Amino acid sequence: MLKSDDTVVAGISGGADSVCLLFVLLKIRERIPFQLLAVHINHKIRKEAEEDAAYVETLCRQWNCPYYYIEENVEEYARVQHISTEEAGRIVRYGAFADVLAGAGAPDGKIAVAHNQNDNAETVLFHLFRGTGIAGLSGIRAVRGNIIRPLLCATREEIEEFLGKNQIAYCIDKTNSEDTYTRNRIRHHIVSYAQKEICERAVSHIYETSIIAGEAETFIRESAGKALSGCAKYLQREIILDVAVFMREDPFLQKQMLLLAMEDVVGSRKNITAVHVSMLLQMFYRDGNASVQLPGGMAVYREYDKVRLTCGETVERADDQGDKKQLVIPGVTWYQGMAFEASLLSCEKSQIIPVKTYTKWFDYDKIIKSLMLRTRQTGDYLQAYANGGKKSLKAYYIEEKIPRAQRDHIPVLADGDHILWVVGQRISEYYKVDKETKTVLQIQVTGGTTDGGKDQSTVDRERS
Repeated sequence: MLKSDDTVVAGISGGADSVCLLFVLLKIRERIPFQLLAVHINHKIRKEAEEDAAYVETLCRQWNCPYYYIEENVEEYARVQHISTEEAGRIVRYGAFADVLAGAGAPDGKIAVAHNQNDNAETVLFHLFRGTGIAGLSGIRAVRGNIIRPLLCATREEIEEFLGKNQIAYCIDKTNSEDTYTRNRIRHHIVSYAQKEICERAVSHIYETSIIAGEAETFIRESAGKALSGCAKYLQREIILDVAVFMREDPFLQKQMLLLAMEDVVGSRKNITAVHVSMLLQMFYRDGNASVQLPGGMAVYREYDKVRLTCGETVERADDQGDKKQLVIPGVTWYQGMAFEASLLSCEKSQIIPVKTYTKWFDYDKIIKSLMLRTRQTGDYLQAYANGGKKSLKAYYIEEKIPRAQRDHIPVLADGDHILWVVGQRISEYYKVDKETKTVLQIQVTGGTTDGGKDQSTVDRERS
């Protein structure tokens, strides 16, 4: 984690974990000389935030450590960026750490954060409940890039006990006791129950398992990389795979190879799920030519004995153009040359509802029948007003001045006769997410063309 002459920025909130982190780093500095800078970030959310900042400043002065104070309105940032408050806070924190390192003349320095075994257990369980592979089960890494976590080997109870023995005070964040966020609910109700009723060392056991999973993930990633290089030709943002060579690999390794290939082409694994890996794998089992659109603007083509992955293209599809098709939840459904990717999310108060044209959220609990992708039919309606007022789909098309020739070709998502979404336009007021929503149905559309030939994901990016 550390070597002589490193420059290390430590995130110090004033809570038990971060205060312990600062104390430990100062003790380590007595043996390994490095520059240590403490950074406190006021998110402008809690009333007690200024008191926390004052305590951290006093502590840094007492312990002779340089102190940096940064203010950032995280809620406003989340609103502007259309992301959750948690995600906004993470972006702001690491951005601030990078700025302090750059100002200290050490842009490649280390960032020390105070995650512990309990944080790791919550992360592993969160990944497991939402669906994950070995990478997700590996939880939080002690070292990832220039980020180090010196306290990851300790439990939250051990940290608080250590501070108590050394008579070191710390601040208490009242929001940690609330159940607003999913992580807090996992902490208070699942991890706590496991420790009391199943095994008191549950947190440590999860940590030990995550270490094993992390080692396995590293080994698998390296093995997949070697196997991929043996059957792949790399171009700029494009990979061409030899089908015959690829098919000689173990089925498990094949999926890992495809994950790496997609990550290389798009630049990230974000939004790539097991569904997309399966869609790509099917291309190797098809005869002749075929194509499929995947997240991140990735297009995949089966061209005789090769499979080509490329970024920035939109697949033109002539298949899956039937009159109607049932929406697969969760999964991907092709209709009119577009991929409708449906997923279920737990509703969080802090989450920002997307305002993108081709990504929509619906209250899943209000849906009565199987959802169908189709075009208009007699009797279709939508709730056009918040007070419950309805409007026929025909009347809506007329009011929006949609040409008669186009009306029979516009895809809609329907719950019986009730239209949830006129795709690319409006959704029904009835299905909108509100404060009573427990489960969110998210639908993201890619592929197809609109707005002068631009694909849906491009339109979303421009309008957001």
